[in-house]
Amino acid sequence: MSRFWSPFVRSLVPYVPGEQPKLANLVKLNTNENPYGPSPRVIEAIRAELGDTLRLYPAPNADALKQSIANYYGVSTDQVFVGNGSDEVLAHVFHGLFQHGRPLLFPDITYSFYPVYCGLYGIEPQPVALRDDFSIDVEDYRRPNGGIIFPNPNAPTGVPLGLDRIEQLLEANRASVVVVDEAYVDFGGETAIGLVDRYPNLLVTQTLSKSRSLAGLRVGLAVGHRDLIEALERIKNSFNSYPLDRLAIVGAVAAFEDRQWFDDSRNKVIASRETLARQLEQLGFAVLPSAANFVFARHSTRDAAELAQGLREQGVIVRHFRQPRIDQFLRITIGTPEQNQALLAALRTLI
Repeated sequence: MSRFWSPFVRSLVPYVPGEQPKLANLVKLNTNENPYGPSPRVIEAIRAELGDTLRLYPAPNADALKQSIANYYGVSTDQVFVGNGSDEVLAHVFHGLFQHGRPLLFPDITYSFYPVYCGLYGIEPQPVALRDDFSIDVEDYRRPNGGIIFPNPNAPTGVPLGLDRIEQLLEANRASVVVVDEAYVDFGGETAIGLVDRYPNLLVTQTLSKSRSLAGLRVGLAVGHRDLIEALERIKNSFNSYPLDRLAIVGAVAAFEDRQWFDDSRNKVIASRETLARQLEQLGFAVLPSAANFVFARHSTRDAAELAQGLREQGVIVRHFRQPRIDQFLRITIGTPEQNQALLAALRTLI
């Protein structure tokens, strides 16, 4: 029935999400979910919201959540945008800020949704090669462009870019919007939100899916200059006036308010990441420096695809990308200590 499609649909290459297997007793280390559950205060807030009011629409502007985010980061509420997961926020960014008839710059190894959105919104993608050590060279972004976007830390590599380098990139591209996608920043990176008042071309996006264990609620945000936020609001209100439901709003507010749980959870992940990296190196892996809740590792002698398949046969799932330059790497989500040990035990039998 593809004869009913709009013409552009035929040329789209959709994003492929990480596998969500339905088998029981799997050690699932492939989609960068937090191994620890959300704050108990989130569960309490959601339970309290369950009731007759679900027949009513949620607050279209999610003002309570915007206020919580503004308080947390020391910005004003009109510098905050929220959406149904950071992917929706990014979609509005591509639609509202990158359609200038000039190429969009992003790393050649990065979040694979970026080229998908370029195809969806008719934007010319211009991948910029990472260095041999998989770091970003900001000098490579001194070229004409209609915008720049990159994750920090990068995905799927986990390699971070320092704020001093981000400032250099912003200084060199004052005529373009620069989007720093901070999906994993809470696991060891440094947020660029403190720079938004000095650089009106900077937009920072984040998600509550990772460090706040709310992948199931779908909450994303952006912080930037009021003019950038207004563009996103215009797109959102022309697309879906109610992107966040009542449960997502109250749950997200509670997540920002429980700072102790947030710090305890992410610190456990960071400690486990450093331990796992050392143990992988002892098994013959080269592990890239990571500031995320995953590691990117390549074995010195064993094929990555074969390792991924061997792990699967033992009930452990990791992510393997069949992409040039990284087809010998495995991206491994940091699990609980028990899950990490199950991974290592399975690897020992394979290596």
